[in-house]
Amino acid sequence: RAEIRTQSVRSKVVEPGYAWVRLSQFQERTVPDFVEKVNEIYKTNPNIKGLVLDLRNDPGGLLDAAVAISAAFLPKDSVVVSTKGQLSESNTVYKANAQDYAALTANGDPLRTLPEALKQVPLVVLVNQGSASASEIVAGALQDHKRATIMGIQSFGKGSVQTVRPMGNNTALKITTARYYTPSGRSIQASGVIPDIMIDETAEGSPFAALSLRE
Repeated sequence: RAEIRTQSVRSKVVEPGYAWVRLSQFQERTVPDFVEKVNEIYKTNPNIKGLVLDLRNDPGGLLDAAVAISAAFLPKDSVVVSTKGQLSESNTVYKANAQDYAALTANGDPLRTLPEALKQVPLVVLVNQGSASASEIVAGALQDHKRATIMGIQSFGKGSVQTVRPMGNNTALKITTARYYTPSGRSIQASGVIPDIMIDETAEGSPFAALSLRE
């Protein structure tokens, strides 16, 4: 039951057959670290009966990483997330295939070594008010495809896409050009992901509720 730590991924077998994987952010190392930890879990516990993906207080990060983590659990070519805006280049659909997380594939598909059982293992995803952006993309995709049960508190609601427009003289303008939508067409912006099962983090509710902000 020794806990394995990296900068953005932690994992632990909480009891025989059941494992917990926590992502604290979505960065360049998140996907390879996730693959490493999952492979270690299955090497020592090949008959995993259930997995918890903990995205609480994960503020997000790279879109490529969110698409890849979603793809680890979904059938190939499943829609993960789409962006919609007024400009044609703002309208994109991202699917569960290596081409759509291409920034992470310089050394081949980072998901290629994952056990096939990961596509079928019963899955719970934990979210709270601190789960935002990439975390909400993953939770929304797994919820819409009925791949996971989402548990916790309604997430933050960061579902806007910003584009930086250079203006000269070392200045630039960041503007919102699109919004993120889950596979079923739900906007993440300001609404967040509503869990299938609402659960407070403690018997007294969230200890940080009074300090929390939502989009």
